[in-house]
Amino acid sequence: MAKIAYRPCVILVHGAWADGSSWNDIIGPLLGRGLNVLAAPIPLTSLSDDVAALDRVLERAQGPLVLVAHAYAGAVIAATNNERVRSLVFIAALAPDEGETVAEVFYREKPHPEAPQLAPDAHGFIWMPRKGFDAAFCHHASLNRAALFAATQRPIAVACIQEKAPRPSWEVKPSWYLLAEEDRMISPETQLSWLSAWVRASARRRWTTHHWQRRHSASSGSSSMPWRV
Repeated sequence: MAKIAYRPCVILVHGAWADGSSWNDIIGPLLGRGLNVLAAPIPLTSLSDDVAALDRVLERAQGPLVLVAHAYAGAVIAATNNERVRSLVFIAALAPDEGETVAEVFYREKPHPEAPQLAPDAHGFIWMPRKGFDAAFCHHASLNRAALFAATQRPIAVACIQEKAPRPSWEVKPSWYLLAEEDRMISPETQLSWLSAWVRASARRRWTTHHWQRRHSASSGSSSMPWRV
């Protein structure tokens, strides 16, 4: 009996202070292109917990998988070992190398002047200050939409950014990176610092690096440059 040929399934993974609804504006166009799409909910309680939650979603999906991550979730998609994953897409994301933490990568460069001061509460969770949404998290969004994000935010546990990452799958799988040049949470300098290390690591493995000259617009309205490693 011939095997059923499944269409690729795009798995979208949200970052900190968000949930799967943050991809709502992206899901429709992907479905319109005939792709299967799932927005993976992760608990934001630890890197291991989040990878386990992603793996449970991958079990539900059929066919070859393309993982797409925003911000912190880059570490999550890079840590899964699912053999059906064909490629990775990082949207202004951080994916530490083996033995590194998200915090080490995030604080490697000077933060944007508008980036909020973040600190954990008594339970070890980090909440985004209300003003942080207007000034940095979604500074291109309307005030009403920023207020909605603030009201529905989901905090991230300190454990997520302090847990050492396993060997990342971007070492062996085709990967793309979208650099958000107007990002105020993960500054372009921070993105470039991590991306440069990624490119150097890739070069040591005899990979090639290309970038497209055409500019793109991220969902927030910022100018971005995609790279393929």
